[in-house]
Amino acid sequence: MKNTLTILIILFSLHLCNAQAQDSTSTYKKRVLETAEVDFLSSYYTQDGDNAAVSGGIGTEELTDATAAFIVSIPLNDDDVLTIDAGISAYTSASSSNVDPFDGGGIANPYDASTGASEGDVWANLTGTYSHSSDDRNDIWSAKLSVSSEYDYFSIGFGGSYTKLFNEKNTEVSINGNVFVDTWNALYPSELRPFAAGGNGLNNNLFNRYTVTGNPNYNPDFETFDNEGRNTYAVGFGFSQIMTKKLQGSLALDFVMQDGLLSTPFQRVYFSDVADSFIEQFQLADDVEQLPDSRFKVALGGRLNYYIDETFVVRTFYRYYFDDWGITSHTISVEVPIKLSDKFTIYPSYRFYNQSAADYFGAYESHLSTDEFYTSDYDLSEYSANQFSLGASYTDIFTKFHIWKLGLKSIDLKYTQYDRDNTLSASIISAGFKFVLD
Repeated sequence: MKNTLTILIILFSLHLCNAQAQDSTSTYKKRVLETAEVDFLSSYYTQDGDNAAVSGGIGTEELTDATAAFIVSIPLNDDDVLTIDAGISAYTSASSSNVDPFDGGGIANPYDASTGASEGDVWANLTGTYSHSSDDRNDIWSAKLSVSSEYDYFSIGFGGSYTKLFNEKNTEVSINGNVFVDTWNALYPSELRPFAAGGNGLNNNLFNRYTVTGNPNYNPDFETFDNEGRNTYAVGFGFSQIMTKKLQGSLALDFVMQDGLLSTPFQRVYFSDVADSFIEQFQLADDVEQLPDSRFKVALGGRLNYYIDETFVVRTFYRYYFDDWGITSHTISVEVPIKLSDKFTIYPSYRFYNQSAADYFGAYESHLSTDEFYTSDYDLSEYSANQFSLGASYTDIFTKFHIWKLGLKSIDLKYTQYDRDNTLSASIISAGFKFVLD
C-alpha cells in the first residue's frame, strides 16, 4: 500500500510538473522590442534649376537644406512600444527669397537671391506613435499623433494602422489611415499686396520707391484667398507574401483626398494677354497660382525582392499614380544590396520617374487671364527624372562600441543624385546611426 501511494504521488508530481511546463511554454513570448533604441538621422540637400515657381516658371531654383532627426523607440512592456520622432530642418532658398525681391540689396531679378525674410526658414516636427502586438504577434495595432510648423503653415495630424499576419507569418495584410489638418499663414508676392482689398495700389510705398517700366499702369486683378485651411485624408491597403524561400512580393494601394487651399499663395503667374510691368529686372506678377480646392490621388505599387545568395539580393519596385488634376506617373526602381562581410553592406540603386502635366500647368506667359485655374509650378509639369544612389551600412548586433550607455548597432550612409529633364538637379547626403540602450 505504501509503495502504491508513493508511485501515485510521483505520477501526480510528474503530471503537475508537465502541466506547469506546458503552461510556461504557452505563456512565454518574446518581447516586441528588447530594449530602447535611439536613431539619429541627418541629411544635407542641395538643388538648382531655372524654373522657379515663385517667379512664374523662370529664375533660379537654388536651395540648400540641412535636416536632423531623433527617433526614440521605448518598450513599455512585452507587447507595447512608444516611438517619439522629433525633427528639425533649416533651409535657405534663393527662389523663395524672391517673394519680396525689392529689398534694396541689389538689382532685383529672378536669377539672383534676395536677402528678405523669406530667404530661409526652419521647419520642426514632432510625432508620437504607440503600437501594440497581440500575444501571438499576429495582430499589430498602432496610433499616432503629429505636429509640424513652419513660417507660413501649421499642421496637426493623427492616424492609425492595423496589420494581420497569418499562414505561419508568411502572409501579411494591413490597413492604415491618416488625417492632416493644415493652416496657412498666406504670404503673397510683395507687389500684389497693395492691390488686395483695402490696399492703396500704386500709391503704396513700394511703387513710390521704384519706377515701374514696361507697362507703367500696373493694375493686377488680385484677391487674397478666403480659406487658408487645408485638409488631407489618406487611407492605404497593403498585402505581402513570402512566395518561396528566396522570393517575397508585396502590393500597396493608396487613396488620398485633399480639400481647402491647395494653391501656394506666393507662386506667381504671368499672363500672355497682359502687358508686362517691371521693377528693375524683375517682372511684376499678374496673379498667384489658382488651383482647384480639391484633389483626389490614387497610387498602386508592387515590390519583388529576390534573394540570390549570401552576397546579393535584388529589390525591385513599380508604382502607377493618377489624380483628378490630370497627372499620371510611373515609378520604377531597383536596388541591389551587396553583402561584403557579416558587418558591411553596400547598396547601389536606380530610380526612374515619368509624369504627365497637370491640366492647369503652363510655362511662363502661356496662361490667359480668362483661365479659371493656372500654375507655372514645374512640379506639376511633364517631366522625366533619373535618380542614382549609393549607400553603405555597418551592422554590429553585439554593439561593441559604446557612447555612455548606448551601444552602436548600425551606421548607414547614402549619397543620391537626382536629375530632371527640365533643368532641376539635386543631390543629398544622408547618414543614420542606430543605438540600443544597454
